[in-house]
Amino acid sequence: MSSVFDIATGVQERAWSVIEDADIIGCWTSVGATINLVGSLKMGLLISNRDIDFHIYTDPFRLSDSFSAVSRLAEHQAIRSINYTNLLEAEDCIEWHAFYEDSLGDIWQIDMIHLLCESPYAGYFERVAERICAVLTDETREAILTIKNSIPTEKRVKGIEICRAVIEGNIRDEPSFWKWKAQQPKKELLLWVP
Repeated sequence: MSSVFDIATGVQERAWSVIEDADIIGCWTSVGATINLVGSLKMGLLISNRDIDFHIYTDPFRLSDSFSAVSRLAEHQAIRSINYTNLLEAEDCIEWHAFYEDSLGDIWQIDMIHLLCESPYAGYFERVAERICAVLTDETREAILTIKNSIPTEKRVKGIEICRAVIEGNIRDEPSFWKWKAQQPKKELLLWVP
């Protein structure tokens, strides 16, 4: 039986193959963007959800650059669809969600958030990932991966919630996670840093 670490390693290797095959980084750097990996893959905590997260910056910000980068990505044969949301007025960003079908027929969601450089969120989630990585131990990493792997994919849970439950709440299993989650205020989790 594979350990949770082995399972996570396999999933993460597949995620990196998606990034390389689709040339996601190249698509964005072709328009002069800085593209930063954030989220579970950045922290080595990707296991069950096939979701890859990037935060992207251009200076100056031009909407046309965002469309140019994504149109290049859209030309890749494995990209099945791309969604766009303009949140410039509400959240200082453009959201792109691309869906890539790998050779096994699995769909990977690639979230690309193109942020204004002056946004209060600029660099924030990169720092969150660095802090989580800095405080993880083998034991907390195993607990996070085990809980993530136990939750059915149809129950959408933010990875940051699981990280907080394990690191701050000392939660170590899925049933305890659900009890912990039910007691947490909803909005506070978004801005948690260990």
